[in-house]
Amino acid sequence: MQTESEKEIAAAPTPFIFDGHNDTVMNLYYPERGGGRSFFEQSDKGHIDLPRARTGGFGGGMFAVFVTNEDWLKGPPKEDVTLTDNGYDVKLAAPVDFDTARDTTEKLTTSLFNLIDQSQGQMQLTRSTDEIRECFANSVLAVVLHFEGAEMVASDLINLQQYYGRGLRSLGICWSRPNAFGCGVPFRYPSSPDIGPGLTDAGRELVRECNRLGIMLDLAHLNEKGFWDVAAITNAPLIVSHSAAHTLCGSARNLTDRQLDTIGESDGVIGVSFFRNDLRGDGRLEPDTPMIAIVDQIRYIADRIGIEHVAFGSDFDGATIPKELGDVAGMPRLVAALGRAGFDEGSLTELCRENWLRVLARCWHENES
Repeated sequence: MQTESEKEIAAAPTPFIFDGHNDTVMNLYYPERGGGRSFFEQSDKGHIDLPRARTGGFGGGMFAVFVTNEDWLKGPPKEDVTLTDNGYDVKLAAPVDFDTARDTTEKLTTSLFNLIDQSQGQMQLTRSTDEIRECFANSVLAVVLHFEGAEMVASDLINLQQYYGRGLRSLGICWSRPNAFGCGVPFRYPSSPDIGPGLTDAGRELVRECNRLGIMLDLAHLNEKGFWDVAAITNAPLIVSHSAAHTLCGSARNLTDRQLDTIGESDGVIGVSFFRNDLRGDGRLEPDTPMIAIVDQIRYIADRIGIEHVAFGSDFDGATIPKELGDVAGMPRLVAALGRAGFDEGSLTELCRENWLRVLARCWHENES
């Protein structure tokens, strides 16, 4: 007999979902993270595997290659975490050197490509929105190669074209640490995102070269000064793959109303993160954070800058998410909750995939003659 939750999943009219960010590559690569699970077998570990993706209507997304600090492999070191009377403060992670980042990126990228090969046609590396839509039509999982943090890119950008040739189509300038191009924000609550310096000269050149090549730039984790530097330079929509509204949750990782407005004006998109730390108004590290907190974030951004500028940016396999959602198989529950909150079928389709596909087409120069 089906539970009420299972009935809700079965009944939910979930469009194919394209998601802005996951850390599944790292979760699978490091046994310390994913427990040595297989992507092709359903597991109770992690958030995404192929069977659960099918159940959840997950059609694809940006699969991150992320070079973690060695001492952050299972989360921030305890000695770097300070709990305050009204929040928390995590010491900014140390920079990662170029050689380490390059070598680790090669290992993780190869592991993703091997996974695609092993899938026997059930997954595909995609380089265009036409390819993504074709994957949807054929129930093939669409993979977009994303680098979270540009530490593997040489400061003179000499190897960026090579990464593009291998399929890189989305690049985060920073993670929550400094690098040759800019500086990320720490994990801190309450805090403004206006922490640290803006882009370096190399960072400004990186923006221009990504614009030229057709690599989507992701401003998640970038500090506020860096955000405004990108906004002044780029000719592409402003994209933040996994974040939330600072007004609702005063985390350093979240976006101020002024940043949200500027993203909307650029025809960009914010992928709302499911990371519990960036959802709650009180900043509490509470595992029972309700799923409605995600709905509230999406509602706030949609009301402020338009439904066409908000989408999903789950951070599956990289963050602690509401238990009520569970994992990617629970996405129909979230879609159903959004429907109950007043989002109609057209709005849900925009949220689930069309907003991402629109900005990808622009960033990838698909609409140019």
